[in-house]
Amino acid sequence: MPFFRYILALVGLLMAVLPQPRQALADAAIHAPDNPGLAGILSEARGGVLYHDAGLITSHTEGGADINAEVLFTSPEFLSFVFSPRPHLGVSANTSGNTSQLYFGLSWTADIYESFFAELTFGGTVHNGKRNSNTAGRNDLGCRLLFRESISVGVIVGARHSISLMLDHISNADLCDRNHGQDTLGIRYGIRF
Repeated sequence: MPFFRYILALVGLLMAVLPQPRQALADAAIHAPDNPGLAGILSEARGGVLYHDAGLITSHTEGGADINAEVLFTSPEFLSFVFSPRPHLGVSANTSGNTSQLYFGLSWTADIYESFFAELTFGGTVHNGKRNSNTAGRNDLGCRLLFRESISVGVIVGARHSISLMLDHISNADLCDRNHGQDTLGIRYGIRF
């Protein structure tokens, strides 16, 4: 898959030319739940481009690219019992008129080695796609409100910037008549506050 090779080449290039900010990362406490963020509320903002309906988990039916934007909030104290995830809110808008989504949920982020991190999310999404149409070239997603999960791996650049690869999946867990599901894969830039 050429798209995947380009992303891996970009990450490899960035790792080769960027410094490994081990001390800057430790000083910034980027993923700590007590990071004050912007006005004590906003923790991070991200944006990127995603390969729509990539077909890695489900079959590839719809085309185009998605423009993605996401904000993560500081973890509220009452979530400390589940390892202090950060609430998030995001949008993925399809550039070809296919399924777009507004999503929400919780993000668990962990440093895995020096400037590398991994993240898991769980939540929901509301989409504008087809539900039960049997339209060629479109996913039948069954319900308007779906579950959404994602996994990301990335590198921290300096103390505040990140570049990450993200794979997400939306589906209704067979709670509706149709459940084609959909996944996207892409690259995102983030800035932490």
